[in-house]
Amino acid sequence: MTPEAGALPTVLVVDDSSFMRLALRQIIEAEGDLRVVGEANDGIAAIEAATRLRPDLVVMDLAMPRLDGLEATRRIMRLPAPPAVVMVSAHTRDGSADALAALDHGAVDYLWKDSDLGGADLARLDRALRPLLRRWAAERGPPPSAGPVAAPPTLTTFAPPQLLVVGASTGGPDAVGAFLEACGALPIPCVVAQHMPVGLAPSLAEALGRRLGRRAAVATDGMALPPGLVAVLPGGWDGVLVRRASGLALRLLETGTTMHPSVDALFRSAAAVATGAVGVVLSGMGRDGAEGAAAMAARQMPILAQAPASCVVAGMPGAVIAAGLALAVGTPAELGARVASMLVSMPR
Repeated sequence: MTPEAGALPTVLVVDDSSFMRLALRQIIEAEGDLRVVGEANDGIAAIEAATRLRPDLVVMDLAMPRLDGLEATRRIMRLPAPPAVVMVSAHTRDGSADALAALDHGAVDYLWKDSDLGGADLARLDRALRPLLRRWAAERGPPPSAGPVAAPPTLTTFAPPQLLVVGASTGGPDAVGAFLEACGALPIPCVVAQHMPVGLAPSLAEALGRRLGRRAAVATDGMALPPGLVAVLPGGWDGVLVRRASGLALRLLETGTTMHPSVDALFRSAAAVATGAVGVVLSGMGRDGAEGAAAMAARQMPILAQAPASCVVAGMPGAVIAAGLALAVGTPAELGARVASMLVSMPR
């Protein structure tokens, strides 16, 4: 259920501490533009409440009795039109394994709370939580239409790709890893725009590097893009491609979008400056990537989208598929194999 015009976004608060539930309720409702519709004290109760109340947003603790917040989030993501889950936990420091796991299980974002619940901690949550919830309430949007889907493009010829651009959000870290693993050794650079908070990119790049058996790097402003590089755009910034005498490079900037790094901004820049590119849209909430994919497809650049049934949340690839932009639809591994086949068959 998405907020109707004029209706306040609704929030479910999940924490095993009654004090913390009360504090979070007061923080969330302090300005009158968000409404807490329920509370739960463990993961099992959270799933029941999310099913019954159909909130727009869930504020979820991680360590709880009976069922932890990671598994509860994973199960909540199976609901029709699932809520956006923000993990608020003592375990989700920037760059922590638990923070990355939260995104893998379906959380859209996270905040850290220290364990002593002192005034400074609550003041920090008071500053950070409401803007985060407002942003995701707006981004969540309606689910992709289940109606007729436009026929996909039939690109019989397209320019040899200079690079691969990948966009993902909710459930994206594992999908990106599975996709790149199936691609094998890349003869072209790859730039990844994964929605994430500031500070998480080094952990994601490190995890990708371990999984792929080759280096993945956090993108920096002005970074050149040699063949085989996997560049992960940092949280809090957007990345666009620029052309230099030596080849393509990255610029980091703020484009005014609500989600960072912006998939649309990356894909639009690929359409503008690359002579050939492949765009891949993986699991994620919202519609980021659909406009950029349209710009790439208009220049005869192939777009691949993750099959909705294999997504944690199918909003982003679903929007691409519904617009008739996807040349191929499949699991991340299937799409990776498709890209590997495309690259082998294309002269460079």
